[in-house]
Amino acid sequence: MHRIPLRHLLERFYMEDIGSGDLSAQLISDSGPQQAIIHAKQPGILAGVDVIREAFALLDPDISVNVLKRDGDALAPGDTIAALEGNPSTLLTGERVALNLLQRMSGIATATRRAIETLDDPSIRICDTRKTTPGLRMLEKYAVTAGGGYNHRFGLYDGVMIKDNHIAAEGSISAAVAKARARNGHMVKIEVEIEDEAQLQEAIAAGADIIMFDNCDPAAVTRFAHMTPPSIVTEASGGIDMHTLHAYRGTGVHYISLGFLTHSAGSLDISMDIIPKQESKPERQATSCPSSMN
Repeated sequence: MHRIPLRHLLERFYMEDIGSGDLSAQLISDSGPQQAIIHAKQPGILAGVDVIREAFALLDPDISVNVLKRDGDALAPGDTIAALEGNPSTLLTGERVALNLLQRMSGIATATRRAIETLDDPSIRICDTRKTTPGLRMLEKYAVTAGGGYNHRFGLYDGVMIKDNHIAAEGSISAAVAKARARNGHMVKIEVEIEDEAQLQEAIAAGADIIMFDNCDPAAVTRFAHMTPPSIVTEASGGIDMHTLHAYRGTGVHYISLGFLTHSAGSLDISMDIIPKQESKPERQATSCPSSMN
């Protein structure tokens, strides 16, 4: 993730959470730097270590952040992800925003890794969709890559995707592809969503760069993939979940895009704990044994 847009997001999130000031953190007396650890409480795949670094640096550049894991690492309960040291009130102010994002991203990375393992077909790439949380798309799509997946288009601006409503509005796949080709440069790819063999043949004849088999069962995906010229990228999407994903193994499609990776992934349980300072113990005074009376 690029540092500048990440910091911009974090600034917005902190403005929402902190407002005019952290009333609870004001209760913490300033007794010097204190240590804290961020650790996993359940197994999963880590994503978002840059969030830890930038979130606390944004609040106080003097906070020391030592990240001990990398994005994509498998986590076990009790694993320490990062060790921090700094003003305890600042650590507590930054805790929730940093953890919310880290938990969310790691949950998506975990779901992505599970999908890849469930499909168990290295010839097919698992990718995401635009079904992301508004404001979090950059982070959620990054989390998919941390889990081993790939990104579909980021927005409406970086690729043409002709869906059923576009076809209905324009009149045909051929007309929609021709207009998209005339209005965009050679760097812009054109994807067409199809549902049956007639639409597939029309999309091929129209010169689509990518063809998506929408809501097609594994048998149909296999048949359509073999009918499509090798020069055209193929994708399956719609109606595929973790329970049915294995059935698409060996279908010959290039990509399977899964909306649930981002819109339904749970958060991984991750926590931050302040390490209590050792209470200073009073020094024991040396005592001498009384001399024996002879």
